[in-house]
Formats: sequence, C-alpha cells, structure tokens
Amino acid sequence: MRMPEPDARVLASRAALLARLREAVPGGVIAEDSAMRPFETDGLTAYRQMPLVVVLPSDTQQVAAVCRIAREMGVKVVPRGAGTGLSGGALPLADGILLGLSKLNRILDIDYDNRAVTVQPGVTNLAISQAVASRGFYYAPDPSSQIACTIGGNVAENSGGVHCLKYGVTANNILGIEFVTIDGDILRLGGKHLDSEGYDLMGVLTGSEGLLGVVTEVTVRILQKPETARAVLVGFDSSEKAGDTVAAIIAAGIIPGGMEMMDKPAIHAAEDFLNAGYPLDVEALLIVELDGPAAEVDHLIAEVERIALANDAVSCRVSQSEEERLAFWAGRKAAFPAVGRISPDYMCMDGTIPRKALPIVLRRMQDFEKEYGLKIANVFHAGDGNLHPLILFDANQEGQLEAAEKVGAAILKLCVEVGGVLTGEHGVGIEKRDLMDDQFGEADLAQQMRLKCAFDPDHLLNPGKVFPQLHRCAELGKMVVHKGNLPFPDIPRF
Repeated sequence: MRMPEPDARVLASRAALLARLREAVPGGVIAEDSAMRPFETDGLTAYRQMPLVVVLPSDTQQVAAVCRIAREMGVKVVPRGAGTGLSGGALPLADGILLGLSKLNRILDIDYDNRAVTVQPGVTNLAISQAVASRGFYYAPDPSSQIACTIGGNVAENSGGVHCLKYGVTANNILGIEFVTIDGDILRLGGKHLDSEGYDLMGVLTGSEGLLGVVTEVTVRILQKPETARAVLVGFDSSEKAGDTVAAIIAAGIIPGGMEMMDKPAIHAAEDFLNAGYPLDVEALLIVELDGPAAEVDHLIAEVERIALANDAVSCRVSQSEEERLAFWAGRKAAFPAVGRISPDYMCMDGTIPRKALPIVLRRMQDFEKEYGLKIANVFHAGDGNLHPLILFDANQEGQLEAAEKVGAAILKLCVEVGGVLTGEHGVGIEKRDLMDDQFGEADLAQQMRLKCAFDPDHLLNPGKVFPQLHRCAELGKMVVHKGNLPFPDIPRF
C-alpha cells in the first residue's frame, strides 16, 4: 500500500517538534517506539506504519494547540478515535502526528427536554444509550463495534449499524459539532436545534474521515424506545431467495427497524460462537425486526411472514421475549469476531448496492470464490444494500493477502458496476483510495479536492487517504491566460 514519502525536513526537526508538543500537552506525548506500537494500525491490521509521535490531548484547547504547532511547522496530523475503523483511515504517517482523542471521553450534557446529549468524541457509541436508558431513551445508530467505537470516529466515517434502515446513519442523528481547524481555530456548527439555514457544513464534516478538521464535541439526537420490538428469523435454501425477500418487504411499504442477512458460513460461525439459536440447515438467514405500537408490530410480523413464505422460506421463527430478540441480534453483532475463529485472517469489505441487485451480486461473489480460491462469508445490512463480505485468508500463506486484496477490489468494482458505491459506513481510507477513479471522474475528484483545500490548503490533515492522487490547491484553481487575454473576456468580472 503506497503512502506519501516522509518529509525529510520534518524528520530532521523531530526534536524541536517534541519539545513544543510537550509544552502544549504536558504528559500527553508518546515518542518511544515501544509505547507507540499499539498505534501503528487501526482495524485494517494488514497495513501498519509507526507514527512520528503520538499526542493524547485532554481537552479542546490542547487539540487546538497541537493543530497550530502542526500548521506552523508543516507537520501532518492524523486524527484517531478508538482505532476500530476498517478502512485504514487512522493509519499513521512516518512524518506525522497521530492525534489520539481517547482522553476526551466525558458525557457533557443530557437534555431530555430537547432529546439531545452532548459528548466528547472519545465517548463510546453504546455509552450514550446506557446513559439515557433509565429514562427510556437510546441513541439509534448502532455499529457492530458499538461497545468500543467512539462517537468521534462515527462522525468521521458516518457510521450506521443494524438499525440504520429505519432510523438513519450518524448524519441523520447528530445536531451539532464542535471541531478544530488545522489553523487551531475552534468552530461550532448546529446545536440542540434541528436543521439550520445556509450551507450544510455539518453534513460536509460528517463522513469527512479527518480530512477537514478534528471533531472535539458532538451533540446527538436521542429517541424514545419503541413500545414494542420483535424480531423474526427467516431461513432460506439460497441467498438469492433471501435477497428477493428483502426487496419484496421494502416494495410492500414495510420499513423494518433492522433487516440483516447472513449466509451459511457466517450463520455457523455465529452460532458456534454464541449459541444464538440460529437454524444450521439453511443457506441464508434474514433477521427482520419490527418496532412500534404492539398492534402495528403484530400486523407487520404477519405481513413479513406472508412475504417470506411466498419467497420459499424454509423456516420462520418470531421472538417471544425481549431476551430472545436480543439473542437474535447478539449473534449478528458477534458475527465478525465469530468468523475470526474459522479463519486465521479475514478482510471485511464495505460496499453499497441497489437492493434489486442483491441476488446478482451474491451470485457473482460465488464466482469470485472459485476464481481466486478464497472463501467469502457474507454479513450485511440487507435492508439498505450495505454489504460486508468477509474474505477469508491466511496471511502466512504466500500470495493470500494479495489475493484477498484482489477479491476485495473485484467486489467493490462490482458494487459500482451495478449502480452502487464504494462504501456505506467504513469510509474510503487507504483501502478504497485507489478505487475512487472507478466511481468518480476526474472532474468529480477535483471538485472534492477543492472542498478539502478550503479547509486544509496545505494538505496536513490525514493526507494519503481517500484521494488517489493529491494535487496542490493552486493547481486546482489555475487559469490559463493566452496572449494576455483571460478566458471568456466578454464576461463581466467583479
């Protein structure tokens, strides 16, 4: 994986940089190789790089001080949350500061009247729901890693989760952001109110993968728990029939709270790991959750059962208690670590497709298995077409990592080919960086880069990620002057 060449000037000035950082963040600078080792990778552990230095600020002012030092000395900055990201977005740089935000981990305000909670970026996703559970509230986005992933990282990647089909991803559930620019300015967007007028800058920051600023505070929307929630386990003798059922449920106007799909390898791995009660004699399994008033839930469950049977479901089981419903979801949320028990290594991909293309994509992935000689276990958010194929390989076997990378690239290109996109919630990072040309044209990428330049003209924030080729900001705004004449000289200029 190619990364920017380290800047020799920055490497030579490391001692001066460390001195300034230690003054700005007392006790929060890690510079010894052995102590920096835990920060050399994120959840995409196939790629590793030691940082120049790790800095762990304790508050927003210290974050701002680090950014000012970095800007003045021309040093790159890579923001990092819990390190659970799966696209290499927090991979350090040999000539860059790794800015860890784990110490900013306080819940600052719980406002039930406005149904809002304000937190620092190091607060875990699940901690918000736990903090408001006693009053019957929760935070809707729930990534599988919610016990460990942090809100700052959720904002950076616009994370979703199993319930994002009905309740939306991070962008649909945040009200305000405080962030620090590379100049060290502290800015606020939004608040506890709903949508503001003007440009949607909060939408720009959400999902920007640390390329535009460093998030230091987030205000999220909390929801009341639904009166009733029940889940249905539906088994099929083929993944194609499960995919057809997903499309039929949505086409019937039913929007489940969550609708997840697992294929046979993932079902067996999850069941062996957690004993969730999954049927083992099926090729594919749907978990469909309906929530709302009890009468509505009962009606929708009957409709889902009818649609599933019309699509040749071979089994159908409805949760009869809250414990059983949670067990259904526990197996799904544990699917990733469960697959780790059946393969020495795996690479978790993330692409999104139109729902109608699901059967086609699943068939093509079976072809990829034969072509590359690697198994694929599928676990994904079926309701919104967000795929998470797990490519199983052994990094100790020569050529298997490279083969896994090729399978991953083939799957992502297929997603674009059928009308989808390269990522749903894991981000681009370094994993999909060199595939951006498959989805976007040169003009598209140049326009995205101009936005990056507006926030970070010197490309100091998380460079080497997302964009397959960096351009100087001046190049993107250049204008050709021919024989002293500007282009279109007849157009009035102000």
